[in-house]
Amino acid sequence: MRVSEPLPSRADRHQAAKRLRGAWPREAHAELDLPRGRDALAILFAQDSTRIASLVPERHRRMLASQFAFFRGGAAIMAADLKPLPKPGLTVQASGDCHLMNFGAFVSPEGRILFDLNDFDETCAGVDFTVDVKRLAASIAVAADDFGIGPRRSHAIVRRAVKSYREFMRELAKLSPLQIWQQRILFDDELDRIEDRRLRRVIRRGLIKAEATMSADDDVPHLDLSGPVARFEDRDKKIFHGDEETRGLLREAVEALAAYPRTLQPDRRRLIERYALVDTAIKIVGVGSVGTLCAIGLYCTADNDRFVLQIKEAKPSVIADLAEAPPAIDDDGRRVVDGQRALQAATDVFLGWIPKTKSKWRFYVRQLKNQRLASLGDLIAEEIEDGAVLSAYAELCARTLARAHARSGDPAAIGGYLGSGAAFDAAVADFANAYVDINRKDYAALAAFAAASNAGREG
Repeated sequence: MRVSEPLPSRADRHQAAKRLRGAWPREAHAELDLPRGRDALAILFAQDSTRIASLVPERHRRMLASQFAFFRGGAAIMAADLKPLPKPGLTVQASGDCHLMNFGAFVSPEGRILFDLNDFDETCAGVDFTVDVKRLAASIAVAADDFGIGPRRSHAIVRRAVKSYREFMRELAKLSPLQIWQQRILFDDELDRIEDRRLRRVIRRGLIKAEATMSADDDVPHLDLSGPVARFEDRDKKIFHGDEETRGLLREAVEALAAYPRTLQPDRRRLIERYALVDTAIKIVGVGSVGTLCAIGLYCTADNDRFVLQIKEAKPSVIADLAEAPPAIDDDGRRVVDGQRALQAATDVFLGWIPKTKSKWRFYVRQLKNQRLASLGDLIAEEIEDGAVLSAYAELCARTLARAHARSGDPAAIGGYLGSGAAFDAAVADFANAYVDINRKDYAALAAFAAASNAGREG
């Protein structure tokens, strides 16, 4: 029997990564040299050309709601901006769109309330860990600017968040791979860590409300129960059965949902086969996903037990060009599913993808999330005043990102590169504050384009 060669120890990997600082100084992560000829709107419009044309105006409308909303929808823009920047080569399964609103609270299969990453449309393997860290840091700075928090205070908030990432990564580096895989961010534990009373109060209030109505999912659409079979009620610009174009798209979704159970484990396949798909509808979600084909399916038993699945189009990741090697899998639906399973501590039992067919569409499927739990960030945002609440929430997100990265990356190496000092924290905070100005200009360019387009239609 052949025995594997001994793997390098944590200490050896830690020391090897420290030596990377010579070629890739941690201070260099403050750099923000935009590519020559950069055109943010050209990147955005190139994405629009691959989306459902009738929904593109709604995408722009949502992005123009605020500078932070624009940032959320501009993952492809930032990916292009990050491409030429320093990367030490310490790769992870990257989220790809790591911003404050892509974290949330969820109920695990065991009924525990966890805090974790949320959206995985852009996830990609083999990407340097700094890509996610910088997008999260920039999102904190943009959110702070939106809430009127000045650059100096914003810089301190970002610096503390990056410090939380760095310190937790170094803690995780001391654990075995199995112990890291079993790590979860439990809300009860995280509440005990937060010193800010306002943040504890807001989160606790949200949790108590959620626990009292755990079975009532805020994100499940209203149902029309007047006929023999339940149907989704249309909700203007959010949920609809729609026109001829939409009905054609829904037929694609129905065919995809019929094929999807083949990607599930046998026990979960048997579970879903106890339900029948009785209705589908288009559902517009988020900001960045608007214009992609997103639908929901209503499943019922003969006894009227119900649940809802969400089917989402999976397009190529915006950070694919930042990966060290081409992806091993050429199916974007499976890419999303594999990425979510790698990053999340407790994934949806119905998470799956649609087997590759002749259709141009690539899909993945999941249960429709419990929106009451997933939107605690919105509750926190309502009470931001001097930045203390934002800071505590940002630190929680950063710790959660470190846990996610440690599952697929090498925490001993990443921790060794980051070190015990604040050089990396300060550099990324400099980068984030500088990116606020770039995002502000890009937002203004889209606003000007929208204004000119509206004037042209009116004229």
